[in-house]
Amino acid sequence: MAMHTETSDDGLIALLRDRGALGISDLTAAMHVTATAVRQRLNRLMNKGLVQRETTEPPRGRPSHCYSLTEKGRRQTASNFADLTLALWQEVRSIKDAQTRRGLLQRLAKKLAGFYDHSIQGSTTAERMQSVSALMADRNVPFSVKQNGALPVLTAEACPYPELAEHDRGICSVEKMLFSELLGENVRLSDCRLDGATCCRFETN
Repeated sequence: MAMHTETSDDGLIALLRDRGALGISDLTAAMHVTATAVRQRLNRLMNKGLVQRETTEPPRGRPSHCYSLTEKGRRQTASNFADLTLALWQEVRSIKDAQTRRGLLQRLAKKLAGFYDHSIQGSTTAERMQSVSALMADRNVPFSVKQNGALPVLTAEACPYPELAEHDRGICSVEKMLFSELLGENVRLSDCRLDGATCCRFETN
């Protein structure tokens, strides 16, 4: 789930991916733009957590700054992840024994929850759903929290895994397991886009 960047920033990200840490002068020469334009792009990307700045202080002269991709930025540039994910998912789904397959999917959901758990705040289900919604928004996937009577509903306005869902709706089960882990409650998929609903809705049992 890659974060959205402005088109003008993509070339800068590609340079840092291919050439490693670079200074302002390196970037202006490579991109054929002014230092001011480069700094504006770097500031945007640093605010998004995609680029980091390191300062080097030589024995003489002024300190210099180099810019490189953060781990988050490196993940965004790995466009072949989608192909790898699809291939791995197909291998998982090819496991014949249903109990073995389900156990593996549960472990995958727990592993994903471990990556995200530090971002989940709140003591109530609604508050934790809001954290999940914010987590997905950070990955450019629109989620919202709505009420169904007295119960909050986590609503996916778009699918986080569209390519996988097109091939196998079993990914919906993993998503349901993941949200159950993050919310600390059993979650059911009450509506699904694959069944013709306008969006996917997750409710606690």
